[in-house]
Amino acid sequence: MEYEYLLRIFIAALLGGAIGLEREYRSKEAGFRTHFLVAMGSALFMIVSAYGFNDAMHDELQRWDVSRVASQVVSGIGFIGAGTIIFRKTENMVSGLTTAAGLWVVAAIGLACGGGLYKVAVGSSVLVLVGLEAFNYFLHKFDSFRKE
Repeated sequence: MEYEYLLRIFIAALLGGAIGLEREYRSKEAGFRTHFLVAMGSALFMIVSAYGFNDAMHDELQRWDVSRVASQVVSGIGFIGAGTIIFRKTENMVSGLTTAAGLWVVAAIGLACGGGLYKVAVGSSVLVLVGLEAFNYFLHKFDSFRKE
């Protein structure tokens, strides 16, 4: 069973790293290492939450809710994401929202991997990458259309 847990962490790290590579390629605030670590850490938290307390979970006198750690990952990642959001007063512009959202979804992908939901995690990762690339493609098309 330990190898299954390592596989879950490894897949989370790969998927988070793939999204991080795209962000790194675009020279965004959070790149490969940040996305890699967030996904891997989320998977690890999920595994520890769900399986780390098996001995104590079978006690009739106590109730355990494994989703509590997952919900705290969602809250905690908000602090990391908030650090990437910057308001530029001189330009009246907010930047870093996509990066913050990317970190948020990478945490969810890590939790999915930690829970053994590989298909959901891979499908979500593909959708994230397609969404980021499609947006970039249409943004460039729109810019070239405006310049004509």
